[in-house]
Amino acid sequence: MANNTNKPRGMTKYSYLIPIVSKTLDIMELLQAEKAPVSIEAIYHRTGFSKTTVYRVLQTLNHRGYVSKTNDGLYRHVNAPTKLRFGFGSQSVDMPFSEAVTASLRAAVASSGIELIVLDNRYDGATALKNAEELIKAKVDLIIEFQVDRRVAPVIADKIAAAGIPLIAIDIPHPHATYFGVDNYRAGLEAGELLAGYASDNWGGKVDWVLGLDLEEAGTLVQSRITGSLDGVQTRLPGIPLDRFVRMDGRGMREKCYRVVVEFLARRPKDKHILIAAHTDTSALGALEAVRAAGRERHVAIVGQDYLGEMVDEMVAPGSPIVGTVSHEVQEYGPRIIELALSILQGRSVPPYNYVNHKVITQEMVRMSRKA
Repeated sequence: MANNTNKPRGMTKYSYLIPIVSKTLDIMELLQAEKAPVSIEAIYHRTGFSKTTVYRVLQTLNHRGYVSKTNDGLYRHVNAPTKLRFGFGSQSVDMPFSEAVTASLRAAVASSGIELIVLDNRYDGATALKNAEELIKAKVDLIIEFQVDRRVAPVIADKIAAAGIPLIAIDIPHPHATYFGVDNYRAGLEAGELLAGYASDNWGGKVDWVLGLDLEEAGTLVQSRITGSLDGVQTRLPGIPLDRFVRMDGRGMREKCYRVVVEFLARRPKDKHILIAAHTDTSALGALEAVRAAGRERHVAIVGQDYLGEMVDEMVAPGSPIVGTVSHEVQEYGPRIIELALSILQGRSVPPYNYVNHKVITQEMVRMSRKA
């Protein structure tokens, strides 16, 4: 039988606990359970510890890197014991640019030790909402949303915000979200200037129509890409009558753009100087098919956005009406989104709008690169 004669009277199994360590762990567990930053006042009320104790514990944890302090003086747990999990609602597996973004993200998380849950939004608002709800149920640490429906965007964003999960929205702004994507107006403006330059160099500046293939459901900020394109043409070629600028909704989809351009050309069989600014390369390729079906390649110049491989191949084809595209540098998406996500989770201040680099790619540039 064990001899307990040396055990101090009244000592229990809790007597060896260190009170300040227990309080520190209580505060860390509280922060770990929260998805959003917490104030000192809230921690004080929820733990019952003195404000001095709460303050000193937080300062120590912040110094050692277990919590981070935001610019608003709030605190967030940043040293989660398990691997970070991000949820990604991809635009659609059927959209080449969306698949390129997904590939860039997968490569970035593979080198960061982050788990990425990818769900296909199928270019459909209802599906995107369902996927967002699934990611919320999975209790991911952060959600990356890539979907085009402006009507469902506030609903998705509200549900994610209510769950206390940070949100990054790719290319399509969402309430409560940090934006990452192209500067739509500027990218469009440069595409329009390229079209105007082509008309000046090849048609003596004569233009019968300027057609913008838009994406109406994505909202005004995204539509500013086509606004910029039309402005770019008008600035360089101010003599074109305003009634010769036409916007048509192609939904960013190849088949829809093919149909609207076929109808547009059929109503104007004799016009020979038509500029087409497409919202995406997918839209541009649909327009190209329509132009070829009508045998009007020599009468049309098309500029897209995205820099897809198929678009590049078309740019070097003899007699192609594809005269350029705007690269959104999709290879930058994954690394920069992950860097942005980690900054958000660490409580750092990040800009509300984060733009990718973009650059205009012309036929001449592609041909020169292939000769090199």
